[in-house]
Amino acid sequence: MSRFTAPIAEQIWDMKYRFKQADGIPIDKRVEDSWRRIARALAVVETDAAHWEEKFYHALEDFKYLPAGRITAGAGTERSVTLFNCFVMGTIPDSMGGIFDMLKEAALTMQQGGGIGYDFSTIRPKGADVKGVAADASGPLSFMDVWDSMCRTIMSAGSRRGAMMATMRCDHPDIKDFITAKSDPVRLRMFNMSVLITDDFMQAVKADTSWDLMFEDRVYHTVQARDLWNNIMQSTYDYAEPGVIFIDRINAMNNLNYCENIAATNPCGEQPLPPYGACLLGSVNMTRLVQDPFEEDAALDQDALDDLVATAVRMMDNVVDASRFPLDAQAAEAQAKRRIGLGVTGLADALLMVGLRYGSDEAAAQTERWMRQIARAAYLASVDLAREKGAFPLFDADKFLATGHMQDMDDDVRAAIAEHGIRNALLTSIAPTGTISLYAGNVSSGIEPVFAYAYTRKVLQKDGSRTEEEVVDYAVQLWRDKFGDAPLPDYFVNAQTLPPLDHVKMQAAAQKWVDSSISKTINCPEDIGFDDFKDVYMQAWDTGCKGCTTYRPNDVTGSVLSVSEKDEAPLSEAPEQVRGDGEVVYISEPLDRPQELEGSTYKLKWPDSEHAIYITINDIVLNGHRRPFEVFINSKNMEHFAWTVALTRMISAVFRRGGDVSFVVEELKAVFDPRGGAWMNGKYVPSILAAIGGVIERHLITIGFIDGEGMGLKTDPQAAVVNLNGPRGKACPNCGSYDLRMIEGCMTCGSCGHSKCS
Repeated sequence: MSRFTAPIAEQIWDMKYRFKQADGIPIDKRVEDSWRRIARALAVVETDAAHWEEKFYHALEDFKYLPAGRITAGAGTERSVTLFNCFVMGTIPDSMGGIFDMLKEAALTMQQGGGIGYDFSTIRPKGADVKGVAADASGPLSFMDVWDSMCRTIMSAGSRRGAMMATMRCDHPDIKDFITAKSDPVRLRMFNMSVLITDDFMQAVKADTSWDLMFEDRVYHTVQARDLWNNIMQSTYDYAEPGVIFIDRINAMNNLNYCENIAATNPCGEQPLPPYGACLLGSVNMTRLVQDPFEEDAALDQDALDDLVATAVRMMDNVVDASRFPLDAQAAEAQAKRRIGLGVTGLADALLMVGLRYGSDEAAAQTERWMRQIARAAYLASVDLAREKGAFPLFDADKFLATGHMQDMDDDVRAAIAEHGIRNALLTSIAPTGTISLYAGNVSSGIEPVFAYAYTRKVLQKDGSRTEEEVVDYAVQLWRDKFGDAPLPDYFVNAQTLPPLDHVKMQAAAQKWVDSSISKTINCPEDIGFDDFKDVYMQAWDTGCKGCTTYRPNDVTGSVLSVSEKDEAPLSEAPEQVRGDGEVVYISEPLDRPQELEGSTYKLKWPDSEHAIYITINDIVLNGHRRPFEVFINSKNMEHFAWTVALTRMISAVFRRGGDVSFVVEELKAVFDPRGGAWMNGKYVPSILAAIGGVIERHLITIGFIDGEGMGLKTDPQAAVVNLNGPRGKACPNCGSYDLRMIEGCMTCGSCGHSKCS
């Protein structure tokens, strides 16, 4: 009998985690083979390897402990990949040579499958003097464009591209440009971005006093702190970025603040890390530990939790010795501190199973109790490992116990550490678990609420056809199995209806006993007022959170696709599209070409190319408005002939069918040449096709078809035909379905589970 409780779970295993030969023939015949492979690989460093292999297998069995995707996919395969999920890279020097040395390290790290984080605050601001070359600095954002281009060309191990986090201090002179960077819909798409917020800044915001923007002790600008805070809030209200990271709080609470300084995090924010620090992740599946679910005496099995946590800590500690590292500096950092990030998944489902509404005071209190028990069990297990194998090399008992987090730890745990030391400098973190939660039977992800009770997923079959299947939340399915068609109790709540401040309450409750941080998305309704939106962030600060990330669906960010027959608009409202067989089809009869058209011709000189490209765009006037009708692309370079003709025909065909054709610009500007792009007019352009897209965009601005650069590129022609219950976001890059949702700070596909973060 299969161990999988839902078809999607088996599909995720087969697609993401099943060990296969290069030709696709499975080596792992069943999921039990995967568990055995992982258990054996992580037990090999033990003196009694056979004993610990069985212990590890039992923890993995039935999806009780879920190592992060890198471990599940890579352990025991002998592939040249890292088992660590993410890294914070070295401090970026403020020199051209140093910057590009860091770029090389980033490429090597992502090539082995690691996401990366960088603090760009160390690069001098735009316009600052560059000593020795009589030039002005281009600023950190120009170099972020280079990182973004590199990331697009590096395919991480497995089937996802690398993810990156960029941070910048709230007192950097270029912070305003950093805050608004994502207003350009095609810029820095490979980055998650967060502002490093200091305690002094928050005090200045509350007091409404001035704030200096400075670099290397030179003040460049002085602004009002509250105005800058409002700039951050407005950008994340409109574009869901940047997030905020309360960096002084992170450093004050860090168990290692006596020997490291943190200025960046991994891509989803749950692991604040020093230069070359690495995050090693895994999650306890809380749903598998609830006894008598939905009954009056439903409760978590505390003895089983303690035992599972202790085994998980040992497994994760062994990964430090079993894993490869892209860089020697990363290996040295991991060995010196042996930090791990044990978290949870299925928390919301577990709360439902014991009769608690996620977001209630009772649920927050229960969450705090559970997380405290996990922290205690993890720290005591690490003390036991220290007695057996030794403490981490940089352990200093007096300094370690004096840190902010350890001062709140229970006295018996502190006493044990003082006497025996501790094996792992940090032990707890709550990471994104979007994919592994699907693999475990669609349990709720991390500490997030249930996103949806059920949804329909299209599944691509081997013969190319697609079938539909219902994907049901684990707790909801368990309720159905026990009680049939009985209505769900009123304590069932999901992310669509949960008030934002209830999200904050749950994050704060969990954070008290998490020594690293938490990946959490606070879902906000589209119509939330701006002042109420700002209150979410202030509440996160006031209640002890280490950061805050929100998601508000709107015309820019998009929302989850939801279509029903009653939502369909009459065809008369959408004359430029036709319907067939119940599908929206983006074709109609092309417009007839008049005898004469007005247009413009542009010369594009691509660096290092012998011949220029000439782009002619002709326009037609309809209902008093000018719009593009056709394009001609010509070059004397015969190597360009085939693709320029193809591009000419395709773009012209799109233009002649009317509607909102601005997406052509977006698609072209998003094309990255793996051989590298070029600097043009002070801006990095990732490919010659992107340069053509930029020319077309400038023309559309000139004729008034779009308002400005990077603007007006997200309108979806389908919205005129089908009411999507809000704007539709981007298609999933893996399966093409419009079911991307923001979960734990990362866009995740509800149809196939694709996520760049897990």
